[in-house]
Amino acid sequence: MKVVKNRILTFLSSCLLLLACDKPHEKSTSKDSSLYEANWESIKTNYKDPEWFNKTKFGIFIHWGAYTVPAYGSEWYPRQMYMDTAVFTAQLDLKKEGPSNEYLHHKKHWGDQKNFGYKDLIPLFKGENFNAEEWIDLFKKSGAKYVIPVADHHDGFAMYKSNTTRWNAYDMGPKRDVLGELFEAGRKKGMIMGASSHFAFNWSFYNKKDHFDTTDPEFADLYSSKGKNLREPVSQKFKDRWWARTKDVIDNYKPDIFWLDFYVDIPDFSDVRPKLAAYYYNKGIEWDKEVVLQDKNFSHEAFPEGTVVYDLERGKLPGIRKLPWQTDTSIGKNSWSYVTNWKSKTTNQLVDDLVDIVSKNGCLLLNVGPKSDGTIPADQRKILLEIGDWLAINGEAIYDTQYWKTFGEGPTEVKKGHHSEGKNENFSSKDIRFTKKGNTLYAIILAWPTDSKINIQSLATNSEYAKDMAIKKVCILGSKNKTNWKQTENALEIIAPKDKPCDFAQTVKIVLE
Repeated sequence: MKVVKNRILTFLSSCLLLLACDKPHEKSTSKDSSLYEANWESIKTNYKDPEWFNKTKFGIFIHWGAYTVPAYGSEWYPRQMYMDTAVFTAQLDLKKEGPSNEYLHHKKHWGDQKNFGYKDLIPLFKGENFNAEEWIDLFKKSGAKYVIPVADHHDGFAMYKSNTTRWNAYDMGPKRDVLGELFEAGRKKGMIMGASSHFAFNWSFYNKKDHFDTTDPEFADLYSSKGKNLREPVSQKFKDRWWARTKDVIDNYKPDIFWLDFYVDIPDFSDVRPKLAAYYYNKGIEWDKEVVLQDKNFSHEAFPEGTVVYDLERGKLPGIRKLPWQTDTSIGKNSWSYVTNWKSKTTNQLVDDLVDIVSKNGCLLLNVGPKSDGTIPADQRKILLEIGDWLAINGEAIYDTQYWKTFGEGPTEVKKGHHSEGKNENFSSKDIRFTKKGNTLYAIILAWPTDSKINIQSLATNSEYAKDMAIKKVCILGSKNKTNWKQTENALEIIAPKDKPCDFAQTVKIVLE
């Protein structure tokens, strides 16, 4: 009897262990942790986008650093404050002649850039009101499933306890392991945690002139070791520094997602890209979980199709992409980091973007910009909570859904590519997006109809998408009233309830036979 009892206890313990390990971003595997070799053939052969990522649909990006002390311009303040004769874009093309606004602002408020440079703003970055648990609570209420704080931006200041640079938030400024605290708080609340690296562009970020502090060898570990030549190739010494910093974040924080900004995709970094992918994916095997590497592939096919999750900055796709993808954009129209003239988008715009992206097999990574003291401004908090309220009603049409035969219908076209969001028009009541889950189809109406009628043409009896499709039940999520509907050869015709069941987009739930 005792033997039987012990066997039962052993069986139950095994079941509990399996349940504990069955998290969406973990996968038990017996694969060797050196499966991936540092070449694209090996990576393409062995890599498959993790299913857990495409179920999440909505994440939070965080741009917070010493650049929030001046709170002027954008997170590129550290670069533009040294632009005294011309302003250059990321591609080093001349944008405008004459000193930048940031250069003039810095000169007026902080003094000469030789005597008071960006390094001198870092001690003023205190983050005295930063509370990782409060941030995570807010993000959870917003309905986000994953969080990606910026680990280190172009400025070269690491927001974590670094083993490779003195310029880090644990030893300077806030004197706290910001990334570590967020990871701990997030994982306690069941959030998927990632980190972003923007450090590659540090090589060319700062303008080097003798009348700036950027040429002082004492600070080359912040401003980079690049010389005054704008087009100087990336040195091996700098690539070694980049690799050491990248490994530092991966090894010590074990991010579920590792997000790469541009410049890693230029030819100078071609040798380290497969090295990074292989290293990170092998680490995932070692940690017994599937990890996600994200890259924007701005101007080159830096990472071959299917080796990373494709990311679009401030842009979307006009149609379905069968491989998972992501849009990263900011609540702020004019900046990623907090600035005093921050201009927020509307919640309606952001909900519509989320729906449009998800209907095309994508995820939305939405950025917040905390103030220098570590508080998240009230207008951004309000938007996040409103998105959360919408998802509380409509989330079943978003999370863990798949794309349908067509992403949607309606007159409003979406522009393609990076930084294209400013060219898009607002959606109308005739713009409808589809998602599906099992035998349920969701039709999300992006604006409330003024005539109380919803006509879904893609679900007409003579539609190519609705052939052999029998509708069993139709209802509107959040509405307590019975939904009146009929399917004709022209459309699925629905009488909308008098009162909107929720703010922003409305979801029609269609249960199929």
